Amino acid sequence: MGGGRMIKKLFSLLYVGMLLSVWPSAQAQSQNAALPSDIYPESLTRLPALSRDDLDAEGKAVYDRVVGDGPKPTTGPGGVQLYSPKIAQVWNDLNQYLRNDSVIERRYFEVAATLAAWEIEQQYEYSAHEPAIVRFGSPQAVADTIRYDREPVGLPPEETLIIRLGRQLMREHKVDSELFEEAVKMFGRQGVVELVTIMGDYVMVGMVLTAIDQHQPPDRPALLPER
Repeated sequence: MGGGRMIKKLFSLLYVGMLLSVWPSAQAQSQNAALPSDIYPESLTRLPALSRDDLDAEGKAVYDRVVGDGPKPTTGPGGVQLYSPKIAQVWNDLNQYLRNDSVIERRYFEVAATLAAWEIEQQYEYSAHEPAIVRFGSPQAVADTIRYDREPVGLPPEETLIIRLGRQLMREHKVDSELFEEAVKMFGRQGVVELVTIMGDYVMVGMVLTAIDQHQPPDRPALLPER
């Protein structure tokens, strides 16, 4: 290869390398430019992300309990809850119990959480939990039934009942005696209380995320269809 051609090739490689090095920064700038003016780029909400040093002694103690040595929470419930340490402690304890220790299996937890997020049109919650429906063992048809607001036909009986119960509760603001009896036979009395609590937990937290206008992180696709 001649000296001139070699120099041109080196300059080309250097130019491509320079473009690749600034590409992530350009992507971030493009996303930030598209955000509303009251949204903080780190938290993607109307509230700046808090670090441990921003908190008082009580807040630091709660931070150590709910975050520990993990990375600083920025988006979602983990970030906003630190604005109220007492709430952060309660939220964390409740959510950890419902996810990991409830009599409701994790498979059905994800169905109930996703359904609740759909009903209140909470994109951040919905997009986080819909993929977990299949990951924890439910058929893809369950996720599709929730996403596209279909009738729960041909689904496993447990998922069918959760969808029927959640829709009646959140749309009609009541539960028929017959449906309640079905739920108790399926999940037990404690199970029904905890199943509805899962839905209520995600409605409650989802309302907070909606109030602070939580936007999607760039690496999380928005799965909740517009209505």
